[in-house]
Amino acid sequence: MNFSGRKQTPDFFMNAFFDKVKSAQIVYSNYLCSTKWEIVKKQNLEISPLGQVLPHAWNPRSKLRGILLRRINGDSMVEIQIKARKHGELKEIARDLRLDILDMTTKAGSGHPSSSFSAVEILTALYFGGILHHHPDDPWWPKRDRFIMSKGHAAPLLYAVLARAGYFDRQLLWDLRQINSPVQGHPIQGLLPGVEATTGSLGQGLSIGLGHILGGRINRLDYRVYVLLGDGECQAGQIWEAAMAASHFNAHQLTAILDYNKYQETGPISREMALEPLVPKWESFGWHVSEVDGHDIAAVMTALNSVQKVDRQPSIIIAHTVKGKGVSFVEQDFTFHGRALNPEQAVKAREEILCQ
Repeated sequence: MNFSGRKQTPDFFMNAFFDKVKSAQIVYSNYLCSTKWEIVKKQNLEISPLGQVLPHAWNPRSKLRGILLRRINGDSMVEIQIKARKHGELKEIARDLRLDILDMTTKAGSGHPSSSFSAVEILTALYFGGILHHHPDDPWWPKRDRFIMSKGHAAPLLYAVLARAGYFDRQLLWDLRQINSPVQGHPIQGLLPGVEATTGSLGQGLSIGLGHILGGRINRLDYRVYVLLGDGECQAGQIWEAAMAASHFNAHQLTAILDYNKYQETGPISREMALEPLVPKWESFGWHVSEVDGHDIAAVMTALNSVQKVDRQPSIIIAHTVKGKGVSFVEQDFTFHGRALNPEQAVKAREEILCQ
């Protein structure tokens, strides 16, 4: 049910839903555009008794206000509120990352905004959802998990994530693609902390990730490695050589994540060189395969947690995404793959991102 444009108060909300919604997590969001209620259905949840719904003062200006719920399996109400806030915080981080990508590529006048936008929720879940074990203040910690940005043209996303995580000063982002800047158009290992590999020549990242796994075995280090692949990149033969090798070596600590936005620089994947049938293709190489909505942060986190239980085979998460996600006119035009928005377009894009 959509209540956009209608008066929204706790009493109005509860009168409308108390008898109609048996399982829900209700989160209040108020960004710079319109106020809205978000209803996210969950299993094993039920609305608390009416007297316990609002134990704190109602604050309509709060960016995120969790309605307390009681989990049937016995989790405390405080824990449920914390979970609700965490999900809201991750959505805000994703929004801020898109804004940073927009600003740095527009200022540079070049870059790959749409390829970066499509994977925002994936990296938000990985870096800020408690999945990746890492220490920004100790970027070469030997036991850290590794992340390889194999689709290196999405470097603006990686840089925005690393700055947000605290690896380096955010002001460096505005030097994207400048001469002598460490923030180059594609990631270069050694110029910035947190960049695990030099990528951009497509098809190499999965091999690098497998190398980290095999090196960890030699050094008796039990870390995990995550590799973000582009769908157009999967047309490269080296991807499938690495896929075959990872299965052969039972690299269960290797997880590939495919940003399956269905487009590459020159057009639709299906036209240029189709990848389907994708799931049985990876399965035939001995991989554990799962599919997920790549823009649903909670679903991505669930998938990333699930693959940690897989034994004796590598895993790939096929994340179905939208190229240019978050900006309508970029979503509709694949040519933004390798060109920045002009200042006028950037103003419109910012308005759309802020209203999500």
